[in-house]
Amino acid sequence: MSRKLAFGLAILLIACAPVLAQGQGKKKGNPTRSVQGVVASVDDAPVVGAVVYLKNLKTLLITSFITKEGGAYYFHGLSPDIDYELRAASTDQASSTKTLSAFDSRTEATINLKMDKKK
Repeated sequence: MSRKLAFGLAILLIACAPVLAQGQGKKKGNPTRSVQGVVASVDDAPVVGAVVYLKNLKTLLITSFITKEGGAYYFHGLSPDIDYELRAASTDQASSTKTLSAFDSRTEATINLKMDKKK
């Protein structure tokens, strides 16, 4: 009986090996990307405390980031297969919208946003 059990387990392991290997490949084959940049005012001064909005154009989910010292922002864990829109806003200023395209193959993209007076 133990010989049959060992044989059955060996067959099961051989049958599952391609599935297990494929699962490991998916982890490596499913990279993420990030986008970072600086939000600047009309006179090129960094804007601290501006809100940067990142919109997933597939799900329409919006994520935000409040700029840090130097006007810096950062989003990570983004899907490389999805387009994203970025824009920044503060009380009296806003930037135009920029797109991080799925066709952009960079894993670490830099997109700087320039503020202008709100109209």
